[in-house]
Amino acid sequence: MLKINNLTVSVGKKTIVDDFSYNFEKGKIYAIMGPNGSGKSNLAFSIIGHPAYKLASKSKIMLEGKNISKLETHKRVKQGVFLTFQSPHELTGVSVYQLLRVAKDGEKDIMKMFAEVKKIAQELHISEELLSRGLNQSASGGERKKLEVLQAIILDKKVIIFDEIDTGIDVDSLRTITKVLNKYKKDKTFILITHYNRVLKYLKPDRVLVLINGRLKKSGSHKLADLIEKQGYTNFKDNGK
Repeated sequence: MLKINNLTVSVGKKTIVDDFSYNFEKGKIYAIMGPNGSGKSNLAFSIIGHPAYKLASKSKIMLEGKNISKLETHKRVKQGVFLTFQSPHELTGVSVYQLLRVAKDGEKDIMKMFAEVKKIAQELHISEELLSRGLNQSASGGERKKLEVLQAIILDKKVIIFDEIDTGIDVDSLRTITKVLNKYKKDKTFILITHYNRVLKYLKPDRVLVLINGRLKKSGSHKLADLIEKQGYTNFKDNGK
């Protein structure tokens, strides 16, 4: 599904992702873990195509066999990659309905899409009043994360990267979100970026990847997340530092 080869990314003179290679398969859930500043979000932004990030010439990001490395962000999204944000911003004057209508223009019957939005919103415990407001306007942290998940499901992308979907939300919201994601995960590739094991107790990963200083240090089963919870990241760092 998503194959990354020798991904090295820099901002100015600083390397933020260092020779990362991995094959993310269709229909599987992956967790990318690491301490603060380990490059997890940088990797996500590199995949989605942050304009300030420069890829090395040997780097390749392949989606279903197509090289998307040089595509602009909106074109990568069009191809099937989506990123939810760690701290979603407000968009005053534009509701979720309006945003999704523009995003799906020409792809789906609008009335059918609106009905689908309402259905999934109910599953996520999102009120009609919140849907009608400007996007994320006066919304709590949990409400913003739920709106991000709603957009991800409606847009129906092949690869969805969730950047710290569990940050700033209570356990009830986390359970609601992961229940919905488990329901709609079929045939999609989920990549969860997280510091902690908490979200992984509700959304079990097929593989766990440990990122340290922009480099892939280790990968393993979901048991690797349990080990990290017990021992932390010290054993994965260079020279224990």
